[in-house]
Amino acid sequence: MSGFLGAAYDWVKAAHLIFVIFWMAGLFMLPRYLVYHQEALAAGNAAEAANWVEREGKIRHIILTPAMIVVWVLGIALALNLGLADGAPGLGWLHLKLLLVLALSGYHGWTVGYAKKLAAGKPTLTGKQLRMLNEVPALAVTLIVVLAIVKPF
Repeated sequence: MSGFLGAAYDWVKAAHLIFVIFWMAGLFMLPRYLVYHQEALAAGNAAEAANWVEREGKIRHIILTPAMIVVWVLGIALALNLGLADGAPGLGWLHLKLLLVLALSGYHGWTVGYAKKLAAGKPTLTGKQLRMLNEVPALAVTLIVVLAIVKPF
């Protein structure tokens, strides 16, 4: 199945990268929204908290989840094109990259779940904990980019 994309490979790779940027933008924004939402709840500002519920829903449905789906579909096509399913040698970097993308997808799911908790008025973390968790996407994307560009193994 290796090389099945042919001349379309660069176009698929470009689209993949564009949607990675969209997904990352959403993963940077939603956790920040969660901090503001939680602060509105702590201040007893129900109207402001309701506004954050609406904003969180929009970012999830318009940007975050659609972008993640496209990233996965295009990324799997690119990985298969490189020979991942054929057992091609020299793809250790890709295995680790896929593991990190899977973890980032789990983080995505966690943020969506936490947004739903906040919408129900049930925060379980402190503002400081949420701010620390905001750094997860930056760390993950740094490692992913290094793996994809440098291909260290």
